[in-house]
Order: sequence, then C-alpha cells, then structure tokens
Amino acid sequence: MNIHEYQGKAILKEFGAPVSRGVAILKAEDAAAAAKELGGPLWVVKSQIHAGGRGKGKFKEASAGEKGGVRLAKSIDEVVEFSKQMLGSTLVTIQTGPDGKQVNRLYIEDGSDIEKEFYLSALVDRVTSRVSFVVSTEGGMDIEQVAHDTPEKIISFSIDPATGVMPHHGRTAAKALGLTGDLAKQLNTLIGQLYRAFVEKDMEMLEINPLIITTQGQLKCLDAKVSFDSNALYRHPEIFALRDETEEDAKEIEASKHDLAYIALDGTIGCMVNGAGLAMATLDIIKLYGEEPANFLDVGGGATEEKVTAAFKIITGDPKVTGILVNIFGGIMKCDVIARGVIGAVKTVGLTVPLVVRLEGTNVEEGKTIIRESGLNVIPADDLDDAAQKIVKAVKESA
Repeated sequence: MNIHEYQGKAILKEFGAPVSRGVAILKAEDAAAAAKELGGPLWVVKSQIHAGGRGKGKFKEASAGEKGGVRLAKSIDEVVEFSKQMLGSTLVTIQTGPDGKQVNRLYIEDGSDIEKEFYLSALVDRVTSRVSFVVSTEGGMDIEQVAHDTPEKIISFSIDPATGVMPHHGRTAAKALGLTGDLAKQLNTLIGQLYRAFVEKDMEMLEINPLIITTQGQLKCLDAKVSFDSNALYRHPEIFALRDETEEDAKEIEASKHDLAYIALDGTIGCMVNGAGLAMATLDIIKLYGEEPANFLDVGGGATEEKVTAAFKIITGDPKVTGILVNIFGGIMKCDVIARGVIGAVKTVGLTVPLVVRLEGTNVEEGKTIIRESGLNVIPADDLDDAAQKIVKAVKESA
C-alpha cells in the first residue's frame, strides 16, 4: 500500500527524522491560511499523487500553468494561485503514464535553502532477506537513470536483523556521500531512525529523494515516498487508515475486498487463473500469440464460488476487455467450484465477449460437465497452448 508524501513525512517525524514543516490541504480556499501558518518567506506547493517525477511532470490543462507539480512560491498570493491551478488538474509524470493522475491534495511546505542533494532509500532485499540501504551523491535525479549511466555512484549495504544498525553502517553511508564531522554523525543517526521506522511499520520501500544538506549544515528529508507490506497491514490500523482509494484502480479496490490478487494491465484479454506462476505463464502465452492481457488475476488455491463470481464480475466490468480466458489447474482448488462460479457470474452479468475455459486437475470432469450442460456459449480448451490460441482467434474474429 502506498501513501502520500505528507503522510510519509509525518511517520518519519514520529521516529525523529528531520523533515520540513508543512500543511496538507484539499481545497484551494485553505491555501492562504496554510501559508500564513507556516510563515514563509518561501513556500513549496507540492502535488500529492502516488507517483514520482512530480517536479518534472506536466499538467494536461493549460490553466494549470507549465511549472510542473512542485512549485516554489515567494508570496502567499502565489501559494493561492498555484493551489487553484493545481487542484483538480491532471498531472502527467514519467510514472503515471499518458493518462496522468488528478491532483486532489496539495502539501504546502516551508522552503529550504539547499546546499547539496543526495539520494537515500531503504528496501527489502530478497536475495539477502535483509533490509538494504541505497545511497548516492546524485540526489534529485531519477535513480534508474543514475544506475544506468553511472552505476559506480550507487552504494548499497544491508542491515543484519540480529544486530540492527551499527556504527559501521553510518560510516559506509557517510563515506559514499563524502560527509565528515557533524554531518556524518547526523547521517548515522538518521539511518538508525529510518531503519527503526521501516521495521516497526512493516514498510516495503522508503525513498528519500532528495536528502539535502541545508545552508545551515543540517540534513533534512525533503521528500518521502513510502509503501507498506499489504500482508502486514492488519497489524497497523493507523497505517491502513491513510489509504487513499482515489489513487487506486477501482477494479483493484474491489478485488482487495474479496482477497483477490488483481493488477490491471493495458491489454484486452481478461484472465482468471489460480496460482501466480500459472497466471504469469498465461500472460506470457497470450503475448506470444499476438495479443495483450488486460489483467493479472489470481483467485488463489482456496477460492469459493462467491470469490470466483466476484473475480469474473471484475473482469467483465473492464470496458477494454474483448475476450476472457479462464485457466485453472485444480489442486486445492476444485474445477467444479470454478465452473459453477463462472456459470453463475455469466448468468448474473451476461456475456458479450468470447470466453475460453481450460480446466485441469481435481474434479475436472465434473467441471467440464457443468460448463457443457450450462447452455452458454463457452469455448472449451484442452491445455494452455490450445486455450491461448483459441481466445486470440476468437477475439480477432469478433473484432
């Protein structure tokens, strides 16, 4: 689960990390009061969307101006003007795709006098099964570009969970960033604070870009991009309460209510599969035969008829879907359950696009019988290759 920058900074502040003062607003008429509360003389007006590259992004609407999604204001009037321009407008960044995201929240923050910018992040390293830190002197830039062009400027190190942060971690980071004296001590303290926040809040990723040195010689987290392990949210109701559903795909929200693993994609063939590996293979073979999948949807090994019905409704609710492929291997999941779920869903929501069903495994004959006797226009398939070819052919013929 992702949260907004201002929410992430509030969490970091709980653990003592240095962040700027700021006020989040939802309405442009609150901008002046927020700016007066902060005092100035410089303010930064930041679009709050779940995507990076906001500063370099562009708004679709001409009325929003051409200064990007992060703007420096030198007066309260400018804060108000920028807020009116940005709220409700659609911001397109390198991470949003061409459709962009509508800006529904702003964060008005104290301006900072910046002497130098760095990059700092923490993430779960699945190779070492530890939390790893990544630091670079190239702050304020896309870290992917830095990794591609100058990989030697990226330094990483992992934290042993048995010991936690040790002095040598701080020394490693300070050396990588060229910091000495008091700044090195500040960095060592900051890494300890961030590690504790990461572990205690079950974060999945924490990115500060940039981490700055102010002209007063202080380190400060100028940005905060935070995501959490969704499987651990039951332990953190205070974090779950920060969820902004307006930033998420409506189909993914509905899927989460039924405990379905669903990710919307850009293609036209809807997929319902059980098991992540089989789902990935299904997506690959659809592409192999010249079409694009519309989603990743794993109903899991213990899905009920109700869950299958919900999954089918989510797929058919996507206007881009021109065909559906159901690919089930019944181990724990029983083929007859899937069949009844599909038939029930089709009778409830109707079927206006081609549907190919491939069943194999536990109770497969019962499942095939249920589908065969349903009277519905369902195309049966013998194996994955056969299913992929049939759905691609059916979609092309119906186009």
